[in-house]
Amino acid sequence: MERALSKSASWMILIGEQARQRPWSSLALAIATLALLLMLVPGAGRVLIGDVGPGLWLAVLGGLAGFAGTALGALPALVLRDLPQRFEDSLLGLAAGMMLAASAFSLLLPGLEAAGEITGSRGFGAGVVVLGMLLGVLLMLGLDAFTPHEHESVGPCGPGHQHCSRIWLFVFAIALHNLPEGMAIGVSFSQGDMAVGLPLTAAIALQDIPEGLAVALAVRGAGYSSRLAVLVSILSGLLEPIGAVLGVGLSSGMALAYPAGLGLAAGAMIFVVSHEVIPETHRNGHQTPATLGLMCGFALMMVLDVSLGK
Repeated sequence: MERALSKSASWMILIGEQARQRPWSSLALAIATLALLLMLVPGAGRVLIGDVGPGLWLAVLGGLAGFAGTALGALPALVLRDLPQRFEDSLLGLAAGMMLAASAFSLLLPGLEAAGEITGSRGFGAGVVVLGMLLGVLLMLGLDAFTPHEHESVGPCGPGHQHCSRIWLFVFAIALHNLPEGMAIGVSFSQGDMAVGLPLTAAIALQDIPEGLAVALAVRGAGYSSRLAVLVSILSGLLEPIGAVLGVGLSSGMALAYPAGLGLAAGAMIFVVSHEVIPETHRNGHQTPATLGLMCGFALMMVLDVSLGK
């Protein structure tokens, strides 16, 4: 018991030091956390009493689809140790393009439409969605600063990273990617609208396949066994159904919480693409194939949205 308390105190000291060193990131996380709690409390009550219609179960199924995509992508790492770097960067570019297009077509556009109808003003409605985007960016800035994790390009970072094994740093890094994807699925299905949720879920599940493989290969490249690498990648996909339930709770309370939640999920996903995925695809000098992959992913998602949406 004393040892556990000592570890907790040590982590609190490390977090406090990080807060002093990164005051703006601390402020961003505090603002985002407060806003999320204000949105989550009324929505969580509805979720607990089952007053959210079919949206909750659709969101869970959508999150499980993302989990299945991650698991499917991870399995080849049982026999593959690596891929040609150019090909891997192209696949990650494809995933980035699908995430960007999903943010635009399946999150921002429905959010603008819903906010305009609720407020009766297209301009004010756009402001609500932009505010949601800002909260999503603040949330990811804060989590990136205060979660110990590892980037392949810059190495380990975050408070207490020196006390975590490298496998846990990979796990936390994956969490920063998968949580906003799960939240996006949950928000998109929160109103039970298949035209919004289905194309977004299809895009996320498809882009999770190359992402799951890239994660498993990165863990293998860090010196871990193929089975452990695949298991870590698969388990990371569990954050998507968890994030989906969180997304339903966030956007099922106040009327404006739905378009704001769509904006929040879009902001978080765009942040991840710009802050993590694109720099990773460019660091090996394969900008052109990565960019072509991004364009293909964007086009594929646009077709999916037109085919599966309204």
